[in-house]
Amino acid sequence: MALWVILLWTLTASVLGGLYLLGVFRRRRPNEPPLDKGTIPWLGYALDFSKDSSKFLKRMQRKHGDIFTVLLGGSYFTFVMDPFCFGTITKESRSKLDFRTYASKLVLRVFGYKPIKASHSIVRAASTKHLMGDGLTVMTQATMENFQKLMPFKLSSGEEKQVWQEDNLFHYCYNIVFRAGFLALYGTEPQQGADNKEKAHEQDRIHSNQIFHEFRKYDRLFPRLVHNMLPRKDKIEAERLKRFFWSVLSVKKSWQKDNVSGWLSDQDQLLAENGVPEYMRDRFMFMLLLASQGNTGPTAFWLLLYLMKHPEAMKAVKDEVEKVLRENGQEAKPGSPPINITRNTLNQTPILDSALEETLRLIAAPTLVRVVLQETSLKTSSGTEYVLRKGDSVAMFPHISVHMNPDIHSEPHEFRYDRFINPDGTKKDFYKNGKRLKYFNMPWGAGVSICPGRFFAAAEIKLFVFLMLSYYDLELVNREEEIPEVDVSRWGFGMVQPVRDVPFRYRLRF
Repeated sequence: MALWVILLWTLTASVLGGLYLLGVFRRRRPNEPPLDKGTIPWLGYALDFSKDSSKFLKRMQRKHGDIFTVLLGGSYFTFVMDPFCFGTITKESRSKLDFRTYASKLVLRVFGYKPIKASHSIVRAASTKHLMGDGLTVMTQATMENFQKLMPFKLSSGEEKQVWQEDNLFHYCYNIVFRAGFLALYGTEPQQGADNKEKAHEQDRIHSNQIFHEFRKYDRLFPRLVHNMLPRKDKIEAERLKRFFWSVLSVKKSWQKDNVSGWLSDQDQLLAENGVPEYMRDRFMFMLLLASQGNTGPTAFWLLLYLMKHPEAMKAVKDEVEKVLRENGQEAKPGSPPINITRNTLNQTPILDSALEETLRLIAAPTLVRVVLQETSLKTSSGTEYVLRKGDSVAMFPHISVHMNPDIHSEPHEFRYDRFINPDGTKKDFYKNGKRLKYFNMPWGAGVSICPGRFFAAAEIKLFVFLMLSYYDLELVNREEEIPEVDVSRWGFGMVQPVRDVPFRYRLRF
C-alpha cells in the first residue's frame, strides 16, 4: 500500500511539474505588466514571434499597450515599447538586469563558443583600443587599402569608360564590404618579397571571395538557427559550416597571415592568458566574423539603393563627397593618384552621416534583451509603475517603438537623407510629446550591450559609399524599381535584408 502511495505522489508531482513547465499555473501578480500566454502550452507565441516578430509585437502593443509579458517557447519576455523607459533599463545594474546570461546561451548555440566570465570585458577593451580613437585611424587605413585591392579604379580616357557593368546590388555591396573588412581584420596573404605582391593580392581576392560565399550560406540559416527551428537537413549544413569556419579561421592559420589586426590578436592573447583552450578560441574567431561583418554589407546596399531612388539625396551626398575631396587636395580623375580616404576625411561628411543614420533608422531592427536577476520596478512615461519578475527577460524592439514612431519621426516610412541634421550641419534633437528623447535611433543597441564595433562598422560603410560615388556613375537597371520588402525572418537580428536583389549598373565616371 505504501508503495502505491509513493508512486501516486511521484506521478502527481511529475504531472504538476510538467504543467508548471508548460506555463499552466503562471498568473499575473499585482503591479506586473499584462500577461499573455497564448493558447499553446509552453510554446505560447513562439511560432508567431519567429515567423514575423515585428507584426506580432505590433499586435500585442495594440492589445496590451506599451508594456506586456508574453510566453515564447517556455520563457517569459516582457516587451517594453515606451522609449522613455529605455534609459532605466540600459542603466540598471547587472545584478538586476543582465544581458550576458541571454547572450552566453545564444553564442553557445550559434557559434559553439562557451564564454568565460571575462569574455565581454576582453571584447570591449580590444574594441575601445582598436576600433575607436587612434586605433580606428589605423583600421580605416587598412580597410581603405583592401577596398583598393578589391575594386577596379583604373581610370582611362578611352572608350572603356563608357561601358556599363551590371550586377545585383545586394550581392555586390555585401561581397565587397564583407571582404574588405575581413581582410582588414583577419589579415592578408604573406607577400614573401616585392615580386610576389600581386600574386599575394590575387590570393587575397580569391580566398576572401571563398570565405564570403560560405559565410552567406551560414547567414541565410542564422535566424532559424537562433530560434532553434532548423529542419534536420539544415542543421547538418549548419554544423558543416561551423566546422569549416572553426578550421579556416583557426588561431594557427590566422597567425600565418600578415597584417592581422590588433583587435583580433589582443583578444586571442587575453583569452589564452585566461586559460581558454585553442579549439574554443577558434570558435571565438568565427563569432567575431559574424559580429563584425554580418551587418555592414546589407547596410551599404540599403544606403546606395535609397540614394539611387532619391536623386536629390544622391546629388547632396555626391556634392559633399566632391567638396571634401577638393578640400583635402584630391581628385578622382585620369592622371591623378588613387584617392585615399582617411578617418579624418570621413569626419567631414555630415550629409553622408545623416543619410547613413536615416538608412539605419529604416533597416536596423535589433531586439535588446536583459535577463531579470532580481525583482525590478519600472516606471513608464505615463506614471504607471510595473514590477518585472525574477527569471523573466525584458526586451526592447526600437524599430517599432522609436525608429518608426510617427510621434518621433514624421512620415517614418519615408527616406529623408537630411532628417538628422539642421541646415547648418549640426545634429538635430528629437522629441516625443514635447519631451526630449535620448534614444531616438538605436541601430547599435544601447547601454553596456551597445555594439563596441559601431564606429568601425560605420567607417566601412562610409568608405565604400564614398569610393562608389567618387569613381562611378550608378543607376538602377529599372528606373521604376520598387524598394523591396524586407525578409521578416531577419527582424531582431540587426540590419534587415531584402527578399530579393535589385539589378543595377555602374561605370567609371571618367
